[in-house]
Amino acid sequence: MLKELARAKINLTLDILGVRADGYHEVSMIMQIIELADELELKKVSSGISLKMDATGIIGGENIPTDEKNLAWRAAIEFQKFCGKNLGVAIELTKKIPAAAGLAGGSADAAAVIRGMNRLYETNLTEKELCAIGERIGSDVPFCIIGGTCLAEGRGEILTRLAPIKNFSVVLAKPRGEISTAWAYKNYDANPAKTHPPTEKIIVQLANGDYDAAFKNFSNVLEGVALEKIPAIADCKNKMLAAGAKVALMSGSGPTVFALTDAAHVKQIANSVESAQIFITKFH
Repeated sequence: MLKELARAKINLTLDILGVRADGYHEVSMIMQIIELADELELKKVSSGISLKMDATGIIGGENIPTDEKNLAWRAAIEFQKFCGKNLGVAIELTKKIPAAAGLAGGSADAAAVIRGMNRLYETNLTEKELCAIGERIGSDVPFCIIGGTCLAEGRGEILTRLAPIKNFSVVLAKPRGEISTAWAYKNYDANPAKTHPPTEKIIVQLANGDYDAAFKNFSNVLEGVALEKIPAIADCKNKMLAAGAKVALMSGSGPTVFALTDAAHVKQIANSVESAQIFITKFH
């Protein structure tokens, strides 16, 4: 048996460049792995896949499937297919990352299973091969395998490692309600953003440690769409900024808002938002 952590991600920027010929969206995103993580235990079994999940710690956990619709289960299937072997695995998953929140919880679980099975069965697959398996499951999975700070392009699977960023404290506020990625992108197509993040400029600013300038340029083009469905996103942002956040922005397709701050302001930012589920974490 071995243990593996499935760390969440936040989008420091999210831009949509258009719709591709394959129906997916062409994106450009700066993504960052954070410490908040689901916990997995993987054990060898003679054959097949099983998944036992404890999601009592998150709101909406009862809606997460525990069969082949779960991305962790799908990851085990795809790992077996890639290796051409029936590498049986029993998975125990403890959810800590909220579901449908823009934090890639399901993708993180899939990535953890892929990494974990590679260790469990000593298959010695390369990072490139692990990412190829992950790409079959979802666009965020390769990034969750690699971790750190990356520019994600294409569907999200083309990754460029960026220089590590100062380890800011992170306060997450998830207002009530869920937003599916498919819904967000569909509604974005009907009402695309008029302004876009200057991604290349931000990358240079972050590399130079000019964080204040970079923060002013952070943006997520899906925020406008999400606000129409969950107006509380704006309330979370405004209150976190007023409480001392250096920047506050919706992550992914939402509705979670993240605030970056120094350690001294964490409590007052966390206490500023009363109508949301709060998580305190940091960059990983």
